[in-house]
Amino acid sequence: IGSTWQGGQYVRTRDVEACKAAFDDLLMRLHVDHVELGMMHYIDDLDELRRCLDGPYRDLVESYKAQGVIRHIGMSTHSATCGTYAVEQQAVEMMLFSVNPAYDMQPGSYDIGALTSSADAQFAGFDRDRLEFYRACERADVGITVMKAFAGGRLLSADSSPFGVALTPAMCIHYALTR
Repeated sequence: IGSTWQGGQYVRTRDVEACKAAFDDLLMRLHVDHVELGMMHYIDDLDELRRCLDGPYRDLVESYKAQGVIRHIGMSTHSATCGTYAVEQQAVEMMLFSVNPAYDMQPGSYDIGALTSSADAQFAGFDRDRLEFYRACERADVGITVMKAFAGGRLLSADSSPFGVALTPAMCIHYALTR
């Protein structure tokens, strides 16, 4: 809930009417009257998250749940800070989050798109914000669905891995499962 196709282009939006039209279209295309998990889509900024949780966007999501159109509320984010906030506000039952060892061990302020090579990586141990996010999910019994387990494929090649060695898909998936 929050991604639309406008003029053949992906657009992230919090406009309630656009979100409603896109989500209702999805249900129609899938030939279903409900989905198990309705995701508040791609919220990476804490101020935006606060606006989403305190406004008509959240009201739309909650109305879908009250009607049984969605059974559970989730959220997708690349920001551990946003994820932790959503969990602590009891706003979600599931998170879609990027989980891999490279992201977990870089400073919290890094740009996800900038992860390129071991020469560029600055590992300082496990990022505290991400660790707190995982702990908050565990405390609140909020599940995590993994995205970017291979860091966009970069972890699978020694040339692009920030570790200077290729990880196998099994290694990446094992890592994600341990979180």
